Amino acid sequence: MNKMVLATLSYGGGLMMASTAALAAEASRAPAGTLADGTAIEAITLKNAQGVSATILTYGATLQNLAGPDRNGRIADVLLGYDDLAGYVDRPNYFGVTVGRYANRIAGGKFTLDGKSYRLPLNDKVNSLHGGGKGFDKQAWKVVSLKSGPTATLVLSLTSPDGDAGYPGKLDATVTYTLDEAGNLGIAFDAKTSKPTIVNMTNHAIFNLAGEGSAESALGHLLTIAARAFTPVDANLIPTGELKPVEGTPLDFRAPRRVADGIRDGRDAQIVAGRGYDHNFALDKGVTRTPELAARLEDPASGRVLEVLTTEPGVQFYTGNFLDGTLIGKQGHLYRMGDGIALEPQKFPDSPNQPKFLSARVDPGKPYHHQMIYRLSVKR
Repeated sequence: MNKMVLATLSYGGGLMMASTAALAAEASRAPAGTLADGTAIEAITLKNAQGVSATILTYGATLQNLAGPDRNGRIADVLLGYDDLAGYVDRPNYFGVTVGRYANRIAGGKFTLDGKSYRLPLNDKVNSLHGGGKGFDKQAWKVVSLKSGPTATLVLSLTSPDGDAGYPGKLDATVTYTLDEAGNLGIAFDAKTSKPTIVNMTNHAIFNLAGEGSAESALGHLLTIAARAFTPVDANLIPTGELKPVEGTPLDFRAPRRVADGIRDGRDAQIVAGRGYDHNFALDKGVTRTPELAARLEDPASGRVLEVLTTEPGVQFYTGNFLDGTLIGKQGHLYRMGDGIALEPQKFPDSPNQPKFLSARVDPGKPYHHQMIYRLSVKR
């Protein structure tokens, strides 16, 4: 995809810019409940003057709500999830959470680093998924700082001890949420380690731009992914190690296309393996110093547009294939396959076991950093 097309994608949503300079975005905090061990959890809300707001729980550094106006000014929350803390604790399904230490799957729950083998919890058939059984999404993060201003900012921290879930090294991690007047919700992941280790952090928000409780699924959304290739998977959703061109497959989203158009194409082995879309795309941009466009999602009915930018080389596209109507989410809504779409920027799945993939290794003195943006806007 050429730079001109990328530029068109980046600005095609029509950003909601502040009409006057230096409008302040507000940051506020409120109690959100208590964990079984007595740990108090807070809900922090960042809100700008354009009607965009984000609420973050300190449990799992979770993006609980992301709301914004449609083309008629109607505000709606566009994230699947739960109304209260108990949902995230009792019925975890990665809705909006911070994923770590390692997002996505590691084959067999094992990897080797500097000649030493490490074993991780198996919580996805024969694989370790999203950090194992008790990843970063199931822990209480601490508020380091919170401030209002032209850009509202929240910094959360978590220390993962050496050997936590089988990973080597004491890891000091932070997640920084920012919201500005242009509708940019920034999320920056940083981590320092005491020993060589592997790190791959992201956010696992699941979106329906019509509103999380919409009677319409997200399958009518138009999706564009700036990637000429993806990483095909086996029956256990582990990458084969190759990069396959998207051209001529249901995974070709280089031009805007309805998600529904390919999701049930049983002639394609990859759609069968993923039970729909659950695939990592190798972004044309590769690794970048600052966030660049990875994907653009548009709901034609409401006009809401979501652009996902990242510094990382991949994005996992997931259509909620394991949502089967048994989970009751916000406002009593039953969530089913296709009710939401995840676009998760990250390194490639199973990178520690795939020598051709970009390494996820992090060493002492060489901190990990991933910066991503969810940009919410309206197409008039």
